[in-house]
Amino acid sequence: MNPKVSILIPCYNADRWIAKAIESALNQTYPHKEVIVVENGSTDRSLEIIQSFGNAIRWETGPNRGGNAARNRLLELSTGEWLQYLDADDYLLPGKVENQVRFLSQSPHVDVVYSPSIFEYWTGDNARQEILPIPQPHDPWILLARWYLPQTGSPLWRKQAVVDVGGWKVDQPCCQEHELYLRLLKAQKQFEYFSEPGSVYRQWSESTVCKRDKSETYRQRLAILDRAEQHLQGIDELTPPRQNAINQARFECARIIWLSNPTWADQIIAKIHATEKNFVPGGHAAPANYRLTYRLFGFGVAEAIAKAKRDFQNAIAQLKTSPFLKQA
Repeated sequence: MNPKVSILIPCYNADRWIAKAIESALNQTYPHKEVIVVENGSTDRSLEIIQSFGNAIRWETGPNRGGNAARNRLLELSTGEWLQYLDADDYLLPGKVENQVRFLSQSPHVDVVYSPSIFEYWTGDNARQEILPIPQPHDPWILLARWYLPQTGSPLWRKQAVVDVGGWKVDQPCCQEHELYLRLLKAQKQFEYFSEPGSVYRQWSESTVCKRDKSETYRQRLAILDRAEQHLQGIDELTPPRQNAINQARFECARIIWLSNPTWADQIIAKIHATEKNFVPGGHAAPANYRLTYRLFGFGVAEAIAKAKRDFQNAIAQLKTSPFLKQA
């Protein structure tokens, strides 16, 4: 089995990173590939760098119509049976595509092969890496709810599956791959987990799509959770573990939202208890003392106590660094 893989790179103002992305695509050990770049109206040196690769890649340029429009144009230009999307500020390890294609030979029914991503976090000119794990159970509905399905560059996507669901949603402001994951799952496309990480996801700026407007990110995430819940209810597949995963995700959103909009957060908690009467939060977002307070007194009191504790710890930390204290 030697299917052709199209490696598809949308680029907008990424002159710091685009050469590395293209080189990592060209350096894939899998031979049956093509590399296509859509330059999306950049105002920096991105186009000049893309052109420097000559005939090694295919490329085109045009006005900036947004990331998902560029991904859809790449979908139209691709000639491979499988797609490897790669954001211009990310890169691939050399064996990424080959390893996942080899896995496909054991699972020919699969539409999306997904793996852990390598997170590369930049501060200034320094970077550190960690693998973002994808925990059990590998039920894609639970993974979608818990936001464990990986960033765009991790999977191999069967082209026909993406075409079948209409491609990328052009007006989706954020959570773009998760919105696509949802439509693929609703269309009963098959997801399969492959354990070896091969894509590097860089986080280097607070102005990226997922960081730019955090309230909108939470709004879109909650909307995806609602749509997943409604679909699973409609097909009688909203199992207790799936319902709990959806509600745990809602709870985690509510904790962050409470800091700026307690009324909205309370509405989210009310929805949780309307769908799961005996819900108790868990995981890193709800340590043991928080869980106890939540069970005895409710969300609002638990958050107020947590805030008081944070404020106290911050005050102690500031006091320890005070120049007056050092002089004393």
